[in-house]
Amino acid sequence: MLLTFMAQNLSHGGLRNDTGEAEDRVPLLLERFKSVAPSIDILLLSEAEDWDKAGHRYLGLAMQELDMDSVPLSKPSTGFPVALLYRKETVGRWQNWDTKFSDETTHGFGVAAFDIGLATPLSVISAHINPFSKEKALSEIGLIASRGYRNGSFAIIGGDINFPPNDGVEPDYSSSSMRPYNAMSRTEFNDPGNDIAPKADRRMAQTLERAGYVDVAHYLHKKDSDDSLLQKTAGEYRIDQFWVSEPLASAIIKYWVVDSPATASDHKGIVFQLDTDLIDNTNPWSYR
Repeated sequence: MLLTFMAQNLSHGGLRNDTGEAEDRVPLLLERFKSVAPSIDILLLSEAEDWDKAGHRYLGLAMQELDMDSVPLSKPSTGFPVALLYRKETVGRWQNWDTKFSDETTHGFGVAAFDIGLATPLSVISAHINPFSKEKALSEIGLIASRGYRNGSFAIIGGDINFPPNDGVEPDYSSSSMRPYNAMSRTEFNDPGNDIAPKADRRMAQTLERAGYVDVAHYLHKKDSDDSLLQKTAGEYRIDQFWVSEPLASAIIKYWVVDSPATASDHKGIVFQLDTDLIDNTNPWSYR
């Protein structure tokens, strides 16, 4: 079975701009989601701001327009929840939705479990990592990486990781689009008085790799050297990322970026496909 996963930062729920003015981009976002072919089986959303308001109006609209179901939104203090929608015809209904330790992260998270015919359930997490503090981000990514294995060895993490991957591509820190607070939070610390060029802080990606996860885009880039796989998704970085646990890596078929309509969000959408028949199902283990 071929499954299609997509992750998208909605940018203020698609309902307003950065200054708080009303800006209804939801129709453009829905158009972007509908453009993905084959149809999305699991959709991971971040910054679903106000999607719980007015009787969950916008969450309900997305479910109806995309013909997908949803797990409950996360409950963060920031007002920027993450969401996870799924197509029950392909992945079935979720078996459990574990939000334990969610309150220890900025935007909340949960582990959704699906039975897709593997030895243990497939765990999927919609992630949105704190962008302001390297130390907080390390704490969050470590927690999410661990909880991804809540149902066993088959796990997927996707969303706005907010920190550089480990593919070695250095952003242009002299660019006017690189704000000083982003340079502060996303680069290694150097004494401001020295002449050492800034380097991306890749510890979030290294933590995920140490925890047994594989960067989907980087994995495919190593196979075919297609540089479009490593393109920036927001600002100066490829901060929107999919990671899969090692038993799933051999089943990665394709990855691509979706940026039309361009004004739907300040983040590009990312998509990858997984062939479940190619998953290494020979040595599953349980969480302990």
